[in-house]
Amino acid sequence: MSAQATPATSGKETPKGAWTITFLLFLFMLVNFADKIVVGLAGVPIMTDLKLEPEQFGLLGSSFFFLFSISAIVVGFIVNKVPTRWVLLVLAIIWAVAQFPMVGTVSFTTLLICRIILGAGEGPAFSVAAHAIYKWFPDEKRTLPTAILSQGSAFGVILAVPALNWIIVNHSWHYAFGALGVVGLIWVSAWLALGKEGPLESNHPSMVAEPKIPYLHLLTSRTFIGCCAATFGAYWALSLGLTWFTPFIIKGLGFSQKDAGWISVLPWVFGATIVILAGWISQVMMARGSTTRVARGVLGSVPLVLGGCILAMMPYANSPGLQIAFLVVGSGLCGAIYVVCPPMLGEFTPVSQRGAVIAIYGAIYTLAGMIAPSVMGSVIQRAGSTHDGYMTGFTINAVVMVASGLLGLLLLWPNTEKARLARSVPAQADALKRAVLPT
Repeated sequence: MSAQATPATSGKETPKGAWTITFLLFLFMLVNFADKIVVGLAGVPIMTDLKLEPEQFGLLGSSFFFLFSISAIVVGFIVNKVPTRWVLLVLAIIWAVAQFPMVGTVSFTTLLICRIILGAGEGPAFSVAAHAIYKWFPDEKRTLPTAILSQGSAFGVILAVPALNWIIVNHSWHYAFGALGVVGLIWVSAWLALGKEGPLESNHPSMVAEPKIPYLHLLTSRTFIGCCAATFGAYWALSLGLTWFTPFIIKGLGFSQKDAGWISVLPWVFGATIVILAGWISQVMMARGSTTRVARGVLGSVPLVLGGCILAMMPYANSPGLQIAFLVVGSGLCGAIYVVCPPMLGEFTPVSQRGAVIAIYGAIYTLAGMIAPSVMGSVIQRAGSTHDGYMTGFTINAVVMVASGLLGLLLLWPNTEKARLARSVPAQADALKRAVLPT
């Protein structure tokens, strides 16, 4: 049997252990998003104890993303050379260590610095995890594992919020950070015992011979730009949810901290459903012959436009329940784009450059996380009332989502991107087609 036909290298069969690694990386993202959500969940107690204005709390939410994009790019290039197994381990250790200073008495400055360090450790998380998973699954089988990986974020909130909120209500917000540090160390132990590097691609003849495409060509391709634009809008909504959803429930709508705990889970439950459905539908559509333009590009962009339109209806809702429903459904529909963009980038990016390209994509769209919380804080502080400030902030979110979804519909053409890039490097065109295009 030839090298191309062996199960380990054919790119058509899933190696043994792939789903174990997928589950571990699902837990990796679960811890990741539990770390993200804790500041928003404890927002009101933190603002009360540290006497913070909305602008200061918005800065705290944005601070998490100050080094997020930079570290994502740096680590993205590192994983082109270093096994993802060890990179993931180091990232998880940083997360755990960054939580423990908050257990004791803490100033705003200390909290700010720890969030910046945590953001630097978490910036590369999804990109590195996706790159690691793609070493276990061939292209046509990547959408569902990507959906499961993305669900770590939703379940990180769904499972962590009740537990963390119980700690906040019955003990202190300080101990919620400590609990997350302990959980992070538990994941580190599990990964040390079970984590492995994927067998696909690393020794594949096509990877050994594949030509490099200039990064300028990859990063200026319309599909790369479309992925960044579309996911930027989705991440604007996500970062607002992480930082401002629980304070909105308490200060904007008048619910208690205890009630806000279970209400804060609702967008993530709905979002989890959307992500799993999007991953399954995309894979079914591709199995039935749909182009990736439709099964990935259109499928991911349309929910963004629809979600933005629903979110824009919030200011016109006449009850807290209806406002929560619009916010849950509108922001939850964003999840589909996270499932389809990394596989689209993987379609036309050479394997040896994929880690960096996915990381740069992540670094660009997560800039929304640095902007959105601060914008919301400024809008709330300058509004006539707290509730009006929230409504204006969510309306801005709606506009961003609709615009990003429309850009996605316009720019996402992954099925034609490979051939176009091949033509852009004439001297390497034949080799590129052999290495990247399916036979």
